[in-house]
Amino acid sequence: MLTVPLQLPDSDIVFYPSLLDGQESDRFFTQLTEAIDWRQDWITIYGRSMPQPRLTAWYGDHGKSYTYSGITMHPSPWTGTVLDLKAKAEEVSGVVFNSVLLNLYRDGNDSMGWHSDDEPELGPGPVIGSVSLGGTRRFMLRHRAEKGLKHQLKLTSGSFLLMQGTTQHYWQHQIPKTKRPVPPRINLTFRVINHSTSMSLTDSL
Repeated sequence: MLTVPLQLPDSDIVFYPSLLDGQESDRFFTQLTEAIDWRQDWITIYGRSMPQPRLTAWYGDHGKSYTYSGITMHPSPWTGTVLDLKAKAEEVSGVVFNSVLLNLYRDGNDSMGWHSDDEPELGPGPVIGSVSLGGTRRFMLRHRAEKGLKHQLKLTSGSFLLMQGTTQHYWQHQIPKTKRPVPPRINLTFRVINHSTSMSLTDSL
């Protein structure tokens, strides 16, 4: 399988453009669109309440709940489709994941703001395994301390992005809004929650 390590300081990021072929990607996208219990919550950012600019769902092992921006999400039981994708992510990464955050970006107005996945529950070297399905979206990275250090790549359908090591401590990432027409996209970010207490993703608008 083709691998593309990102040569960025203070990071360990590898991009796999073709974890899934086109037929597999389309099949998984359709199954997840129809079967996942999608929800849109209202979140509180710096005292303001607003609808989250995407649909989300949380699946995982029993007890792996988390809280962000005033929302507590309890894991739904694994589905066969999500487990199939989990197995593919684990085969590539060598990591056994116990939870996953699913995001449905319905169009270019849906987005994910700047943030790092660096909560204590993810351990000293968080591992994030991200599977993309559907429309291609721009993924942007910026270094926390070195403001001039930035990078971006296109997350295509069937691709897999693995972030681990010190990446979350030194880098932030986002999926920005876009005015150009773009098909819906589903993203699954597999994680390892080390215990069942809540996570705080206060800046993940």
